[in-house]
Amino acid sequence: MMAVWARHVSRWGCLLSAARAAALPRRLRSGGCPARACRAFARVAVLPAAKEVVLGRLPAYRQVSVGSCSPPDSAKDGSFSSPESNLPSVQQGQAKPEILPDPNAEILDEDWDDIPPSSALEAISEEEAVQIIAEPLLPIQSSTLRDYVDHSETLAKLVHLGVDLSQVEKRQKAGQLLLTLDFEKDVKKILLFLKDVGVEDNQLGPFLTKNPYILGEDLEALETRVAYLKSKKFLKSEIAQMVSRAPYLLLFSVERLDNRLGFFKNELGLSVKKTKDLVIRLPRLLTGKIEPVKENLQVCQIELGFQRNEIQQIVCKTPKILTASKKRLKQTFDYLHNIMGIPHHMLTRFPQVFNSKLLRIRERHMFLAFLGRAQYDPAQPSYISLDQLVSLPDEVFCSEIAKASMQDFENFLKTL
Repeated sequence: MMAVWARHVSRWGCLLSAARAAALPRRLRSGGCPARACRAFARVAVLPAAKEVVLGRLPAYRQVSVGSCSPPDSAKDGSFSSPESNLPSVQQGQAKPEILPDPNAEILDEDWDDIPPSSALEAISEEEAVQIIAEPLLPIQSSTLRDYVDHSETLAKLVHLGVDLSQVEKRQKAGQLLLTLDFEKDVKKILLFLKDVGVEDNQLGPFLTKNPYILGEDLEALETRVAYLKSKKFLKSEIAQMVSRAPYLLLFSVERLDNRLGFFKNELGLSVKKTKDLVIRLPRLLTGKIEPVKENLQVCQIELGFQRNEIQQIVCKTPKILTASKKRLKQTFDYLHNIMGIPHHMLTRFPQVFNSKLLRIRERHMFLAFLGRAQYDPAQPSYISLDQLVSLPDEVFCSEIAKASMQDFENFLKTL
């Protein structure tokens, strides 16, 4: 490194000498001090003569006689003659003095910008060292995406959208996927697609938190799946509702979606319109596993004793019964049918009762039975529908259905 800098220092010296030598005739003609000009030229003449500066790269100049460089006698007493009298005499036949720089000067001028940058091994002062701010190193391995947010534009912008990275990193290989994506090339087009589908701006963050894998999907494939749903006469608003409520919907191929729609249509004997209404109300029927659905259908038909047409009515009114816990489903039916005496056709009319907590049903029924008002037969006076039994708030249930105070109901619950 020191040799490189020495070479460039010597080049700068040669260039500076050439520039001073070229300016000397102009100084002489301008009437400046001859003695000062002579001393300047003497310094110029000495530099090229020093062979120690750059071996083999000396600028060559023709020797020019400029006469004596000692000041004239008039200068000693404070008076000067005209500038022309101080110039050296030149014979008529003699060529004008000139300085011819070495052609290598052009090369030196071209190399002026080729100065190598400072080396990382170059010694610096303590003051300069203190001013250096080192960027934090990117962790090679980490168990959380939080360590990469400051280094990844994609993660930073997803956080700004409202994506919960603490939930994303719990999903298998989701964190690795996000770290490999470029926001402008990969993520932005998917966000625009989701907005075009109908996902609201304030729902993009929660949507991507639940399904970050959609950012790695091919845009053309996503558009094909949306086009398939439109071909099945789903409205844009219905598609938006389905995608928002079932974020994984667009990850499934057209074949998978078509097979799933065909299953519910054929297994339940539904019309095309009722099948559409079913999956619009519960779109996760298209994305979830099919085995629990089949098992619940068998439970309703074999263990609970519902007929096929009754199952159709129950499913159309309460689609969640297809994904409910089999154990909870059987316990609720047992209490309603065997304890309260509700027949199948009444349960078919009010299947919403299966979505209620069994504890709520039992507490209210026992309170009505205590008051002598537990009447669920519509042909009898003081009839109480199952919907009124489970859907009304406690205050309304006590005042309008049980005809009692809230305090009476609370005191009764303490006896259970």
